[in-house]
Formats: sequence, structure tokens, C-alpha cells
Amino acid sequence: MKKIIKTLLKTILVLIVCFLVFYFWASSKTLDKKEYSKLIENNYSLKLSNDSIYSIVTYNIGYLSGMTNNIATEKSEENKQLYETNLEKVKLEIIKLNPDILAFQEIDYDASRSYTVDQEEEIAKLGYNYVAKAVNWDKRYIPFPYGLPSVNFGKVISGQSIVSKYKLKEYQRIVLDRVDDIPFYKDAFYLDRLLQVTKVEIEGKEIVLMNVHLEAFDKPTRTKQFNYVFALFKKYKNEFPTILLGDFNSEARNTEAVVQEIFKMNDVGNACYDKENPANTYDSKNPKKRIDYIFYTNKTIEYIDGAVLNQFSVISDHLPLEMKFRLK
Repeated sequence: MKKIIKTLLKTILVLIVCFLVFYFWASSKTLDKKEYSKLIENNYSLKLSNDSIYSIVTYNIGYLSGMTNNIATEKSEENKQLYETNLEKVKLEIIKLNPDILAFQEIDYDASRSYTVDQEEEIAKLGYNYVAKAVNWDKRYIPFPYGLPSVNFGKVISGQSIVSKYKLKEYQRIVLDRVDDIPFYKDAFYLDRLLQVTKVEIEGKEIVLMNVHLEAFDKPTRTKQFNYVFALFKKYKNEFPTILLGDFNSEARNTEAVVQEIFKMNDVGNACYDKENPANTYDSKNPKKRIDYIFYTNKTIEYIDGAVLNQFSVISDHLPLEMKFRLK
């Protein structure tokens, strides 16, 4: 009996050691921190023809996973084909739309879940020579969605990107507040929520671009993040034409939502927004919520037109949003 107990205790100890080794390995980073924030200049063929009217798009691209985002899906040739097809679809739609600037959330740079394709690079090849890259998730192995290893995300290097036909400069990657009460074992694998701030040069003027992805699951944290972003936006808007855009995870129809604070501002425009019936951006299969926005300083930026881009369909679980504008 003592021998059985001793063997059992040794087995348990080995399992604990194996678990701890896996935990610390899986939650470790693969990149040097200097790789988390990069301003990149490419040399792709580029044609500019806008007649002083420019366009900007915000898109939570959902790492091109369509409606399978965060759902346990087996890695297979069929699943890989979904990502390849969605990449070709998104490139085709961008070519047809031909925006000057795109701001992405949930874009993968090197992730097992999206078959290690650098989605930012593939899109930039369409003629976007200026790129602001911000990694917000760098883990060797994400054991989510829960289940067999075949459905786990595995290695993930993902984040937010701004790609532009016009020069970007003075770039900042700002890490926002984390969820306070998340268990440590989950926090070790959780992504950073980011704000990207950069300037784009158009017509000899500097326009501040702010690309954000706020906390999705914890409202107090989302409120703190929003308050920080909002304060910074108010600072910039008094000095520069400023565009604040992204996935706010804050519903337009919810009167208690933090985004309502921006709606109250008389000197801030809201692209493609009808107060009585806001065009929805989530989810893309059956849009029922507006949580993605493009805000702009209406004293310095003239709003020409805008739309939720339904033609992108279920490439992501979000729909992109476009604004056409002119500088005053």
C-alpha cells in the first residue's frame, strides 16, 4: 500500500512539474519588446488619385476568421482554406474601395490560428508604403479555445495596425489599463489593450490618427481605458485635425455606454452615424450592434460621406466602417 501511495505521489509531482513548465513556457514571449512598436516604410508601387478627398477605414479584421472567431475549430485543410479565401476576399474589396488609410484591430502577424500568414504585410502589398505596427498579444502557446490541442490557438503574435499611402510619423504604442481582478493564471495569457497614436502628413498638414481597441469583457476596465483615450483625444483635437477610430466595444444604443461621452461633443463628428438608427457593425452575419466608430474634429475636417461596408460580409465577425473627408 505504501508503495502504491509513493508511486502515486511521484506521479502527481511529475504532473505538477510538467504543468508548471508548460505554463511558464506557453505564457512566455517570443519577441523582444522593441518589436512590439514599429514604424515601417515599404517600397511598393503606389498611385495617388484622390482630388483632395481622402478615405479612411476602421476594421476589426478578426484575424480573417469569419464567424469562427473564438470558437473551437479544428485545424484542417478545410479550415486553412477559409483563411486563404478570406485573405483574397479582403484584398479584393480593399482594391475596389481603394482607401488611403486603414486602421485594423485583431490582425495577425505570425499565429498558428491563422496559419502563420502576416496579414498586415499581405495587405500593405496592395500599395500601402507606411505602416504603424503594434503587437498586443505575443505568447508561445494560447490554450484557448479550451479543448484538444487541435482547437487551441497555439502560438499567437497579433495586434493592431495602421497602413497608409501617406507618410506616418511620431508613432506611439500605448498600453491601456488591464483588468484588475482577472485570475493570475488567465492574466498571464491575456492580451494588452492598445491605443495607437501617429501623425499622417497630407497636403502639408499633420493629422493625428488614434486607433483603439477597448476591453470587451469588463466594463470598469473599459471605462478606465476610454477615459484615458478620451482625455488624450481632447488634448490633440485642440491642436491638430484628429481622427479617433476603432473597436470601442461600447454600444451606441446603450445610454450607459462610455462612448456616449463623445456623442455629447458639439465639435466632434461621428462618421456614418444616425442617432435614431445607428448603422450596425457587429456581428457581420446578423448586424445588431454598433460598437465600431470613426470620430473626427469637425472644425478642421469636413465630412463628405461614410458607410458601414456590408460588402465585406463575413470575412470577420465585424464589418468595417469608412469615412470620406476633406481637410478644411
